[in-house]
Amino acid sequence: MKKYYLHREPPVFRVDYEKDLNPEQFAAVMHEKGPALVLAGAGTGKTRVVTYRVARLIEGGARPENILLLTFTNKAASEMMRRAEQLVGRNTMGLFGGTFHHVANLILRQHYLLAGYRQGFSIIDREDSRELFESCVSEIFRKEIVLPKGAVFAEICSLSKNTGSATPEVVTLRFPHFVNAIEEIEKVIALYEKKKFTLNLMDFDDLLVSWKKIFEGQEKIREYYSLKFRHILVDEYQDTNKLQSDIIDLTVGGDRNLMVVGDDAQSIYSFRGANFENILRFPERYPDAVIFKLTTNYRSTPEILYLANRIIANNRKQFSKELHAVRQTGESPNVVPLKDVFEEAEFVASVIIDMNADGRSFDDIAVLYRSHYQSMQLQMELQRRGVPFEVRSGLKFFEQAHVKDIVSYLRIIVNPFDEISWKRVLKLVRGIGNITAGKIWEFIAKSDSPADALPEAYRTVLKKSAEGFNRLVGVLAELRAEKYFSSPSSAIEHVLNNGYEDYLYTTYPNAEMRIEDIQQMSRFALRYDSLDTFLSELALQGVAETEAGDADRAEGKVVLSTVHQAKGLEWEAVFLIGMNDGKFPSAKSLKSDDEEEERRLFYVGVTRAKEDLRLCYPISSEDWNALGFLRPSRFLRELPKDSFEEMTVEDV
Repeated sequence: MKKYYLHREPPVFRVDYEKDLNPEQFAAVMHEKGPALVLAGAGTGKTRVVTYRVARLIEGGARPENILLLTFTNKAASEMMRRAEQLVGRNTMGLFGGTFHHVANLILRQHYLLAGYRQGFSIIDREDSRELFESCVSEIFRKEIVLPKGAVFAEICSLSKNTGSATPEVVTLRFPHFVNAIEEIEKVIALYEKKKFTLNLMDFDDLLVSWKKIFEGQEKIREYYSLKFRHILVDEYQDTNKLQSDIIDLTVGGDRNLMVVGDDAQSIYSFRGANFENILRFPERYPDAVIFKLTTNYRSTPEILYLANRIIANNRKQFSKELHAVRQTGESPNVVPLKDVFEEAEFVASVIIDMNADGRSFDDIAVLYRSHYQSMQLQMELQRRGVPFEVRSGLKFFEQAHVKDIVSYLRIIVNPFDEISWKRVLKLVRGIGNITAGKIWEFIAKSDSPADALPEAYRTVLKKSAEGFNRLVGVLAELRAEKYFSSPSSAIEHVLNNGYEDYLYTTYPNAEMRIEDIQQMSRFALRYDSLDTFLSELALQGVAETEAGDADRAEGKVVLSTVHQAKGLEWEAVFLIGMNDGKFPSAKSLKSDDEEEERRLFYVGVTRAKEDLRLCYPISSEDWNALGFLRPSRFLRELPKDSFEEMTVEDV
């Protein structure tokens, strides 16, 4: 029965926290005051705790406008506020909730003058930032000089601001390809910052930098917001960077009512600038902090959690905790050695088909991997067998721009009259756009041999493009050698090693990942002794996918994803493939002493599985025509034997 109140007071619903929450969650939600660190293990109800905490604060008398909820997506904040509103039966209007950037924008619209900006400042996105950087490069350097393109400049600048590192340090550690151009890079960034200021523009990072600048330089403003935000909650705290952590510390008021929620065991985004030390050293910065641990897992079977606990126990830097299962006992995780990546793909595809035949929807199955390139063989195998799938880690392998670039080079050699491929390759030369590429094609298309006519098209090319154009002429001339027609793998490597690798470093912030993709394509091409056959099969793969259309939509699609992209998600059955040293953990991480983050990444992958978990690795390497042998991942070798069952293809 509804209760009615005088003066049209809204009804107050008393939440039964003890009934709705388990003891661990209840303790965190009912925390009285002061700083608190909630270590929320995978599948332990982190969102529930944050939602009920907001409800508890409001029910306890806190005004919504005195609560600050910081999340990594505005959608997450809105959902938490909506659910809290349903719990307490009151409007949460006025509560500051959203991403750091969203809250920064609200603050800066009130105090833009203190940050040095004028009223009505505009916020530019990454595309605008890229274009502005490229404008700055052309303004400073009139002569031809090899510098990063706008997207790479934007990444360098962003990492510098978010990590508090100087530009030379960021370039040296993250973009060593440009270590000899640091002085020029700093000049471009300085002009970029000056132009933004003059034009009254902010990029996304400026929002946070300005927020911090105001709070550091204007004590009265900082005190105002510290009094306003009497309660601060931060979700996914393990993913915060140094800039975000500094802002939180500056915003916390005298009551120090700060609750951060996260899981140190799921800190996996250092490549984006996230700082693992933020959560690890929280108790040092807040010595009076109360630490709560959520360890009751509602997602996975006891067997999967036993394996996950054994994995993360090998990390030295961590808050130790053991996850406990609510679900009933199930099957042990399987470790499956396969002959090579081709047998690995065949195995995974076969088991997925069997699972589906036994009634499991494709939607309930995911294949996870460390790097996107590891999905190539599996994509082709699933297409061949008609298994519907969705790639969450990026575009499907042969739809990616860098892969299509390489294929265009090869298609020109096989079919010299392929206008589409010619124009794509020509536009890879610095300074050649649609118009110039069209003129070059019109010139060479009149010849019986367009490749032979290419050098004569030199006069249609601008001076700034001359060097790149001549290099292209040389590469294409070399590619026409007979040996490349019978070795598509060698042809791919030749293109990569003769200018295209430099193009990737100059153009993309994630050049190394794209190079890995191309190297994987080269290894795959070892199976072919005809360039024509190789290209035909790639084309037919695309046709097969198109013809499949939306067939089996009712059965859903298998998800293919990197572990990074899969964080926060879950499936009934999970395959982790490519579990080899140098692949998972990655070769780069082993060189840079990032093994503990790689182990956390493995832990995240394993804890996505509810019922079925299979860890697969090839034992021979296609790098040497299957003559080389790969070591299983050290993460598998260090596991106790009772945490999994080893099986073979014959056991399936």
